[in-house]
Amino acid sequence: MTYLLSIDEAIDRKFLVTKSIKGQAEAGTIIHVMDAEKVNSDLLVTYRVARFNGKFHDYQDYNAKFDDIAQFCKWAQPDNFIARNYESFSIKDIQHYIKVKNRTVASFCLPLIIVMAAIVWALSFILLSGVIRIAVGAVLTLAAIVLVFAMFRSQKKKEKMRMYKKISSGWGVVIN
Repeated sequence: MTYLLSIDEAIDRKFLVTKSIKGQAEAGTIIHVMDAEKVNSDLLVTYRVARFNGKFHDYQDYNAKFDDIAQFCKWAQPDNFIARNYESFSIKDIQHYIKVKNRTVASFCLPLIIVMAAIVWALSFILLSGVIRIAVGAVLTLAAIVLVFAMFRSQKKKEKMRMYKKISSGWGVVIN
């Protein structure tokens, strides 16, 4: 998903690194984009690691080269929630948040639906006979689809609430 229309929009903003690339900041790190420019057909981004494991980093500038803005947006995404509350979370918490947040219907739901449907239809053809096997298979397949979508939405909501609970523990507010 592309979050920026032009690379100029990225300059002087903070981004959450969502995908580890060799020689660059690891996933779960907040970076501050210092400069970005087109060099030939590539995109050259200069950034600083804003915070690392809850501590300020040494402010060394790093360079990353991308083919296009879409590739940059797969590597780092704007996330104001994490940027504002970075010190409240561990890298493991942030990486799990990224994993759940970046789930899509195609990457999460579809594989589960296919596996569950295959199991349902195999069991209905083995255990049942006649027209009833098709009816039971169809009903159970629809139930599996509803279950997977409910689980998909629930996990995203629960993850966000888990993160809010971590930052709200010092406020005296209980979120259920």
